[in-house]
Amino acid sequence: MSRPTPLAFASLPRGAFRTPARIRFGDCDPAGIVFFAAWFALANGAIEDLFVEEFGVNFHELHGTRRIGTGFAHAEADFFSPGLMGDRVLISPLVTRIGGASYALTVHVHRGQQELVRLHLVTATTNLDARRAVPIPDDLRAALAAYQERCAA
Repeated sequence: MSRPTPLAFASLPRGAFRTPARIRFGDCDPAGIVFFAAWFALANGAIEDLFVEEFGVNFHELHGTRRIGTGFAHAEADFFSPGLMGDRVLISPLVTRIGGASYALTVHVHRGQQELVRLHLVTATTNLDARRAVPIPDDLRAALAAYQERCAA
């Protein structure tokens, strides 16, 4: 398996959504380095922002009222450099695949131009009451596709 190369922030698509985050005490281990699981929580927060600010889909309403879940079916990460307590980072999720009942995102986390971590996430859409996969809702599918196209341009 070959190790991926970090991407400079300027290498991301111009149309990519970016949301800032601050690395806090609670995100870190005793050495002041971001604990690996905290990156997934930070990425999920960025995805919530993406839904609302870029897609126009209310993430909380999707889960609460509409009862459509967007849980990770697969998650992996490539770590390039440690994030440190007090860092300010930019998180940029990109849509890499849209399927029938799932979609994939690659989430880039940068401190300045330096990529710290890259997360690869596959999200399954589920009926939260039946606990079964369901097709991606039409409004979410359209938003995912439009964003993916905008980033590819």
